[in-house]
Amino acid sequence: MSTHAPVTPADAADRLALRELVDAYAHCADRRDAEGQMALFTQDTRFVVYMDARDPNPTQQLHGRASLAPVFDALNAYAATTHFNGQSTVTLDGDRATGVTYCLAHHVTEAEDGSRTLMIASIRYLDTMVKHEGAWLFAERLLMVDWTDTRPSHP
Repeated sequence: MSTHAPVTPADAADRLALRELVDAYAHCADRRDAEGQMALFTQDTRFVVYMDARDPNPTQQLHGRASLAPVFDALNAYAATTHFNGQSTVTLDGDRATGVTYCLAHHVTEAEDGSRTLMIASIRYLDTMVKHEGAWLFAERLLMVDWTDTRPSHP
C-alpha cells in the first residue's frame, strides 16, 4: 500500500485551479479564443514547440505573451479541433508548480472538394506555472508531439 502526504485545503484548491488552467487552454484552443488563451500566460512567458519530441531541437520558441497570437490564430486553418486532456501530474512549491499533461488533439481539415482529413497528435505539455495576483498562469509551456496519425475522415 502506498502512502501519500496529507493534502491541505489550500493545496487542494491550487491543484483544482491548475487543472482548470490546463483545461481552459484546451477550451480556448477549440473555441478559437486566442485572446483568452494568451491571457492564461505570464507576460514574460516562454512557449516552446517540439513537433517531434525525440528531436532535442525545438521547432519553434516564443517569448512573451504577445508573441503567442500567431500560434494560436494558426488553429483557424482547421475546420474543427478537439483537445482531450488526459492524465496529469502536478508538483506544488508555494506559488510555483510544475506539471505534465497528456493530450490527444484532433484536427479536422476540409478540402475544396469536400473531402476531410483527420490529424491526431499525441501531445505532452511540460509546464511551469506561477501564481500571480491570486491566479495561476503558465510561465513556461513546452508542447511535445510524441506522434501523429493522419487519415481520411468521414462525417
